[in-house]
Amino acid sequence: MTETGNNPNDEIANLHWLLTILQNIDVGLAVVDSSYRVQLWNGFMENYSRIHSSMLLGKNLFENVPGLPEEWLKNKIKEVLMLSSPVTSSWEQRQTVFGLPSSRPFTGGSGHMYQDLSIIPLTSIDGSCSNVCIIVYNVTEAAVGKLRLEDANHQLRMLSITDGLTKLYNRAHWQECLEQEFRKYRRKTSDVTLMMFDIDHFKHVNDTYGHPAGDAVLRTVSGLLKKFVRNSDIAGRYGGEEFCVILMDANEAAGRLVAERFRKLIEQQTVQYQDMVIKFTISLGVSQLTPEFATAKDWMISVDNSLYYSKEHGRNQVNVWSEIPHSDHLEAKN
Repeated sequence: MTETGNNPNDEIANLHWLLTILQNIDVGLAVVDSSYRVQLWNGFMENYSRIHSSMLLGKNLFENVPGLPEEWLKNKIKEVLMLSSPVTSSWEQRQTVFGLPSSRPFTGGSGHMYQDLSIIPLTSIDGSCSNVCIIVYNVTEAAVGKLRLEDANHQLRMLSITDGLTKLYNRAHWQECLEQEFRKYRRKTSDVTLMMFDIDHFKHVNDTYGHPAGDAVLRTVSGLLKKFVRNSDIAGRYGGEEFCVILMDANEAAGRLVAERFRKLIEQQTVQYQDMVIKFTISLGVSQLTPEFATAKDWMISVDNSLYYSKEHGRNQVNVWSEIPHSDHLEAKN
């Protein structure tokens, strides 16, 4: 900017330059007064909103720009006017304030513009504030990049905790969940029950129909299990043809009921693989967490013993830990 002195032509030139900058700067600028009347709507806002400044100047922002979060934005403007202090909002708090399209909708990874927002007070010479400037920053590229990274990390995380065949939690992650629920119980003693089952004579299925057919059976069982349990329950593949579920807010009676219903559901199923029709059943064990168990491992052994009892006494049945004969010493049967 030139040194003006008292030359009115220089002042006009400087004003022209300022207006040119305001119109062409690569951020959105909107000035509104305390009644929300628009005093400035720069070229960035015109280009992306498709609303020319001539249609807005002197008019109410909220009555003429559709889709604004009116209550939220008014509160922000009132705060700036009252305190004469700027406020900011990031896209992570609110992805978009002005419903503007992305500058690269096809290659940029988003159809809408992610926005950071600053609202600054415009004070007069006497220190009063009756206007604010809303500054809109286009942060779509950075936001999309961060979201893609978060999504990639989430996918990697899910791969690390998910069994590839059944898409249930794998054994390592499921056991982490078991330990966590055991620790929670020690603090607040809410009801939680384990259900464990395996597919009866699964080796015979593999030997008779082949391992691909056995995999089809495992996928069918896991698919039914995911639909059957509640969102709060935690289901996992424990190993081979063995599955475990942590039934939240469920006592032993509820666990038995759930197990029996699932047993009957599986009993009614058939798996068609190529030209073969495969029928199968499951055996189940149930054990509610009680102070009897000193460790999560003890709890796990109890449900394992309950399952073993079902297998040893005819299969295709449910047995609960409190009702089967067992010694004071817990022993793993598998």
